Amino acid sequence: MTCVLLSFIISGMSDDLSLAPPGRVLARGVCRCLTSLGFAPLTEFVPARGLRVDVMALGPKGEIWVVECKSSRADFRSDHKWQGYLDWCDRFFWAVDLEFPQELLPPETGLILGDGFGAEVLRMPEAEPLAPARRKVLVQGFARQAALRLARVYDPQGGGMG
Repeated sequence: MTCVLLSFIISGMSDDLSLAPPGRVLARGVCRCLTSLGFAPLTEFVPARGLRVDVMALGPKGEIWVVECKSSRADFRSDHKWQGYLDWCDRFFWAVDLEFPQELLPPETGLILGDGFGAEVLRMPEAEPLAPARRKVLVQGFARQAALRLARVYDPQGGGMG
């Protein structure tokens, strides 16, 4: 699946990516890709206490994808929480850049190749549908977090939580 690049900015990040952390740069390109596929992405989402996913996206049919952005071999090897994310999505993906050694990634997971300007889904994992009760709680939390972030854009001093 090739993703068409869209022109939007995540969390106030400008097109000068030289000072941004590599994972955040990659997340921006992933979000552009997901948006072009009809998904609504949210970065740094907490589905449950102790977990924080790089990108969670809600699809047009209610599907939920989680994408973990890895900038290096060391970044991947130090991630001991990723398997805990599997219980919070229908599909799980790794997002990496061209320099990343892709053979390190588990073959049953999805793969997105990208940079700060866009991304492409190279490998689609099998869907593992969430239980309806978990999906409901997750979608409600997703919507609440997205609304609170939007409220902060409109009123940065308003004291919105989230």
